Amino acid sequence: MTRTVEIALAEDLGPAPGRDVTTQATVPPSATGTAELVAREEGTVAGLVVVVETLRQTAARLALPTPEVTFRAQDGDAVVPGQVLATLTGRTQVLLVAERTLLNLASRASGVATAAAAFSRELAGTGAQVLDTRKTTPGLRALDKYAVRAGGGTNKRMGLYDVAMVKDNHVVAAGGVAAAIRAVRTTFPDVLVQVEADTTAQAMEALDAGADFLLLDNMTTPVLAATVTAVRERQGRDGVAEHVELEATGNLTIDRAREVASTGVDYLSVGALTHSAPILDLALDLQG
Repeated sequence: MTRTVEIALAEDLGPAPGRDVTTQATVPPSATGTAELVAREEGTVAGLVVVVETLRQTAARLALPTPEVTFRAQDGDAVVPGQVLATLTGRTQVLLVAERTLLNLASRASGVATAAAAFSRELAGTGAQVLDTRKTTPGLRALDKYAVRAGGGTNKRMGLYDVAMVKDNHVVAAGGVAAAIRAVRTTFPDVLVQVEADTTAQAMEALDAGADFLLLDNMTTPVLAATVTAVRERQGRDGVAEHVELEATGNLTIDRAREVASTGVDYLSVGALTHSAPILDLALDLQG
């Protein structure tokens, strides 16, 4: 989070210490004030964790004291228009210079959390969870995935380093599903191996080859249900794990969420949580 804020401030202020030519010209460094962070629309808030860090770094750049923050909400809370999320008190220069950076980050995170919360509510009681993907804004992956968790979703993998994902191009390059899985287990024996399957036959082939986790891609609901049944019948037999985790992905809208969950998958993978979620409108209002 520290580096994310540092980069964001550099975009606004230029190289450290940087400058805000409007605020520093119109507001004396000694002036103090109070500002309220306010929700302008209904949603799920996230990213409040960046507020203190943004104020800290801004104050350091300006060589001024860090404002005090009193939170009136926490990440993951449902909020309504007009709700005060935090009160910030301190040097007015710091409050105004930090304003856009903390709003950009918190609004973005709150938008992702709001999308995740909508899916989580839709899936309540089904036994399935909504997962994010690697389709995140470059440089904001940690914040994006944190926001998914704040909204009640689940993180899949953080990157290419922590879980193996054998997709069609890997199968072609390795010479087959079994060859690809063997190569991963030989080279990186400590990671889980997930395999993408477009058909029931491919899913069975991946099970035979020793996959831990199946990504069932772009299947119709009937095909998905049949594949889940076929996989569950193989669990605990012939070397297959007692429970193979199953993830549905591809064109998963919230309107289809419960229908897809009813097939018995463990997860619905939704890239739109992070690549298409609109921001949640937040504002910072300086009190008169």
